[in-house]
Amino acid sequence: MSLIEDCAGLAGAEPQTWGTGLMNNIVFVGLDVHKATIAVAVAEGGRGGEVRELGNFINRPDHIGELVARLAKGGRSLSFCYEAGPCGYGLYRQLTGLGHECLVVAPSLIPMKAGDRIKTDRRDALMLAKLHWAGELTAVWIPDDGHEAMRDLIRARSTAVRVLGKARQHLQGFLLRHGRVYAGKKGWTLAYRRWLTTVRFDHAAQQLVLQDYIHAVADAEARVERLSRQIEDLAQNWSQAPVVAALQAMRGVAFIVAVTLVAEVGDFTRFPNPRQLMAYLGLVPSERSSGSTVRRAGITKAGNALARRALIEGAWTYRMQPRVSRKLHDRIEALPQTVRDIAWKAQVRLCARYRRLAAAGKPKVVVTTAIAREMLGFV
Repeated sequence: MSLIEDCAGLAGAEPQTWGTGLMNNIVFVGLDVHKATIAVAVAEGGRGGEVRELGNFINRPDHIGELVARLAKGGRSLSFCYEAGPCGYGLYRQLTGLGHECLVVAPSLIPMKAGDRIKTDRRDALMLAKLHWAGELTAVWIPDDGHEAMRDLIRARSTAVRVLGKARQHLQGFLLRHGRVYAGKKGWTLAYRRWLTTVRFDHAAQQLVLQDYIHAVADAEARVERLSRQIEDLAQNWSQAPVVAALQAMRGVAFIVAVTLVAEVGDFTRFPNPRQLMAYLGLVPSERSSGSTVRRAGITKAGNALARRALIEGAWTYRMQPRVSRKLHDRIEALPQTVRDIAWKAQVRLCARYRRLAAAGKPKVVVTTAIAREMLGFV
């Protein structure tokens, strides 16, 4: 029985002819993964081998295990690939646990045909199998279970921060719409919160709306604070705790920024040089050049937005003169002298660069982005 015939009953598809590559030692398998189903296509390892569709399979561990067992009959080596997406790394861990190679592919780096305007699950699976056979796919870094759990916790806090921002906007928009404007210079201070208790409306419904918005802000603040404490508690026993501590030697990289950067980037040593890390986080200029024409625009904003945002927030601190504040001194006191020397060298250089770029008339946002990019070199 051929490979296609062997799997056709499982997929509910008509048997197809595999061709002359049946006994090839390696089979490249493209998977288009969805919540309920997986579209599967295979490419044999030999030159000139055909790429064939196997059909759609139920996305459940038992069905996947049965599919893998049938594909591996006859001692074939299997190499799977699928796009990184909302289904996570469970499929990757199952396939590698069964002893087979698996690539989780970066979707933004998949080569695409400019003229191809048709996209289906079947076509996606065939394309993945073909590109995997050709070695044209770029794999993402896969975190272990502990690292992924810490990343989930940090992303939950990031979500809570966004919810808090929205809750505050709703409250302030409601007050502005009804002409209640705070006379102070800064919002969300103790004085601002006391002022909120003095705001009165003639209609009971509006007073209820105000109080509901205030409660929403208080609940969101409590959630952010709760998650922050949980991150601090769990990070102490995390395998990346020494890296988090070392990164805090840099100015503008306090605990939350450091733990976010480590959780999102993962293994820094997988980047041979700083430029690749800068490109990974989308902090390099975009470019569209042809012939003698060179066009460069803003940063690419590729890669992880959460880590990039955390870095840019930290870069604002370099607009001040270089110095070791009390908070920074407490963070670096227990760190090795080598780490402290690198952090001080970074601070002196980046503070001077910030002043130089600002004096040249560059917009502040451009200057801060340039500082964030150079921070990665010291990281």
